[in-house]
Amino acid sequence: MSKKIKQMEMAALRTTFQDVRDLVVLTVSGVDSQTDNQMRLSLRKKNIRLQVVKNSLTRRVFDEMGMKVSKYWEGPTLLAWGAGSLSELSRELDALARKNKNLKFKGAVSEGLEIGFDQALKMPTKAEALGRIVSLVQSPITRVLSQVQAPASRIMGQLKTLAERAPAEGGTPEAAAAPAAG
Repeated sequence: MSKKIKQMEMAALRTTFQDVRDLVVLTVSGVDSQTDNQMRLSLRKKNIRLQVVKNSLTRRVFDEMGMKVSKYWEGPTLLAWGAGSLSELSRELDALARKNKNLKFKGAVSEGLEIGFDQALKMPTKAEALGRIVSLVQSPITRVLSQVQAPASRIMGQLKTLAERAPAEGGTPEAAAAPAAG
């Protein structure tokens, strides 16, 4: 391959992956064209893109971009990126790999750093992470409110009991409250 073509391919890779910080690295072998097309179409509906890359050129481009990826560049390499988060991407690809045994995961890249695919599967989605943060913020507030409300609810319960007793004894609620206080 000529130097000019390599430069053009590297420029295309830079353009494609300039804003991508989360991706899954995998290898596919033995997949026929029909299965490949169906797989790509189903993933495209979920905003997931796939691209087969040349290892040496991609490694150079990723190094220039500051992505610390070193151990995934052996054998045929397919990069997958997109979806809302790395977790969503990993889960979709894992479901696809269960149907198609020819997909093998090399690993994942999160925020430019390589991680294991199993770790990417366990990561929370954006919605799950926000839910956890909200629950952690609400927990102390809920405890404080329950501590403040507990004495007030006891007093209200006692006042309600006194108010219910007073008419039964034939007096007014004020008369019933006066002996109880004394």
